[in-house]
Amino acid sequence: MTHPITVAIVDDQPLMRFGLRSLFETDDDFQIVGEAASGEDAVRLAQDLTPDVLLMDVQMPGMDGVTATARVRELGLRSRVLILTTFDTESYVLDGIRAGASGYLLKDVRPGELFDVVRRVAAGEVFIQPSVAVKYLHLLTTRSVPDEHLTAREEDVLRLLARGLSNKLIARELDISESTVKNHVKSILAKMQVRNRTEAALNARKWVDEA
Repeated sequence: MTHPITVAIVDDQPLMRFGLRSLFETDDDFQIVGEAASGEDAVRLAQDLTPDVLLMDVQMPGMDGVTATARVRELGLRSRVLILTTFDTESYVLDGIRAGASGYLLKDVRPGELFDVVRRVAAGEVFIQPSVAVKYLHLLTTRSVPDEHLTAREEDVLRLLARGLSNKLIARELDISESTVKNHVKSILAKMQVRNRTEAALNARKWVDEA
């Protein structure tokens, strides 16, 4: 029997937290392990409970959701962050992805789609709601692309990174050392001018095709 996906809800609105908890409790694939009403509490919750997925609102009193997402990533916690918000402005989308979020959804999403995305994020995939992705892609097309191209080996690493594989699994797949993978990932992020693996994964198709 597979274990349920553990989920924590981070939202400053009690009614929203209650609604999400009630929704997820209808599906045995999920287990709600905690709630938080601020970014500070979200980081502490992630440290104490390490849920598989943090459902993270953006605007909250004190530490906002983007800052909390970045902090979770900086601490090296295994919890993946799925931003669930009403805001889809370009700055929020870009900041959320750059902070290390694995997904970005708007709150008008249907329950079945929310469940599906949580499963995918928990499995290591990256997902941005199509209507939100349009804004993100607009930012990419208006940003200059450097002359540097990825090497063939960096392309291999990027393809596997885009599938959600860890450095350890990439090393095993390519039969190279984990330290070599880390060096390749560092070079990939620098050449692509992105801040983290999530943003690199979102741009993988463009860079691999153009290199």
